[in-house]
Amino acid sequence: MENSERDVDEAAMQSSSARKNGGWITFPFIIATMAGLSLASGGWTSNLIVFLINEFNMKSIKAAKVYNVVNGLTSLFPILGGIIADSYLGCFSVIWISSLISALGILLLLLTAAIDVLRPAACDDGSSLCTSPSKHQYAVLYVALGLASLGVAGTRFTIAPMGANQFDKPKHQAIFFDWYIFAFYTSFAISTTAIVYVEDNISWSWGFGISLACNILGLAMFLAGKRFYRHVKEQGGSPFINLARVIVAAIRKWRVPLSEQTQNYYHGTSDTTTTTTSPVPTKLFKFLNSAAFITEGDSKSDGSIRNPWRLCTVQQVEDLKSLIKLSPLWASGLLISTQLVMQTSLLILQALKMDRHMGPHFEIPAGSMLVFIMLFTCIMISIIDGLLYPFLAKYTRFSITPLQRIGIGHVLTIVSMAVSALVESRRLRLVRSHHLQGQNGAIVPMSVFWLVPQLALNGIGEGFHFPGHMGFYYQEFPASLKSTSTAMVALFIGIAYYIGNGLIDLVQRLSGWLPDNINDGRMDNVFWLCCVLGSANFIYYLVFSSLYKYKNMDNKPDDVPSK
Repeated sequence: MENSERDVDEAAMQSSSARKNGGWITFPFIIATMAGLSLASGGWTSNLIVFLINEFNMKSIKAAKVYNVVNGLTSLFPILGGIIADSYLGCFSVIWISSLISALGILLLLLTAAIDVLRPAACDDGSSLCTSPSKHQYAVLYVALGLASLGVAGTRFTIAPMGANQFDKPKHQAIFFDWYIFAFYTSFAISTTAIVYVEDNISWSWGFGISLACNILGLAMFLAGKRFYRHVKEQGGSPFINLARVIVAAIRKWRVPLSEQTQNYYHGTSDTTTTTTSPVPTKLFKFLNSAAFITEGDSKSDGSIRNPWRLCTVQQVEDLKSLIKLSPLWASGLLISTQLVMQTSLLILQALKMDRHMGPHFEIPAGSMLVFIMLFTCIMISIIDGLLYPFLAKYTRFSITPLQRIGIGHVLTIVSMAVSALVESRRLRLVRSHHLQGQNGAIVPMSVFWLVPQLALNGIGEGFHFPGHMGFYYQEFPASLKSTSTAMVALFIGIAYYIGNGLIDLVQRLSGWLPDNINDGRMDNVFWLCCVLGSANFIYYLVFSSLYKYKNMDNKPDDVPSK
């Protein structure tokens, strides 16, 4: 009997030790997975515009719009992956299934590059004399892009909450998010240089083949760490259904007079995990409190709910309130992302019209210019995590909150757009002075490195606001929606790609700023427009961030700084 008890105690101690150190044990597996999958996705997305123009004879603006649609899908689909992970399958299953789907999509892209019949006859720069792709060629291309996008979406932002779930302390979770984004951007930077160089100078088949190999390697690393992961139990039903029930129940009982007595509100049965920070619903959005108010016939004799569409728990009501509180701040992410979308999609068109030579024999691929954004993002994250935070902790009593970090990112993004406008103005002056208007293939005698300052500001800004957004939403979202929390960042990025497309369509319809040959347009005015929109959005953000109060900040002074 004593031996049995000793075995139980030892097992409990081992379990506790594994749980305590599990985050750091799983850390290399998750980061390696992120690195492999990011190398794969960067290999086919970063040079997609050039691929569509050169191999599928698309006009430059149409190729940019397809690029925005693809990036929109990779950013919109994560919300679906988050919901499935939170509700049914869990993060682990969503990640490995999505990795297989992305591998299939990249394989189809590889086939379009390798098999001549799957793409139109070769042509230069999407000229009107070129042969357009057939319906079957378009079908294979779009199926490949759809599968690859779906796979990327199911992994990229689902890996983030799974990695954070391995840690208990918000401080360690914040460190993980910084390194997660560092791995993501570093891998993407490598792919936009090395793999893009292979695509431009050897063959598209080799480039997509390397991407496929990286995808498979990332999946293998993820599966190798399976025995070490802490698996968070899925809900067994959609938490979004619970939120909908709160709205329906509140509407059905909106005339019921409420009380301040805790026994009049439903907290769940003893076998359900419905812990809440308040025994009575908070007064914020008080009209929702009726959803948890017990009226005659709402519960059974054993205390369970008779009709979940008429009575909800206090925790479910508070979860919905927290999402409503977050929604104005989430909306501010739409325009900051739209600015970045416009800059990155138009950047490649600029680079194609500029001198990309680095020495007499080497020409920088246009798609590789994106590497400067990632490079400066990684540098900034390293400075913030390795220098700024330790310095503030050691020498001052000041600490940067997640919302302040996001706000700094807003400012830097606006400045980046202004610099973009100034650089484009100079490029257009050279176009006019060298009489290059109307010449479709004309290259402006201006080094592509003039684009680096705006990309540096863009990257530094992302080093502030991207990890800030992810950490903020993971911290503030309800516990039942942790996998969905980081996907909400992807959601506003995805919507921003479609807003960017809509803005391009609007500009083309109302002005001559964005013709197919950008040397004949006024792209600088587009950047100034984005600058104005970003400034208005920043003012909006300042108002709502100043009104927001963090959850449970008073008892987390060391791990999560208060405002």
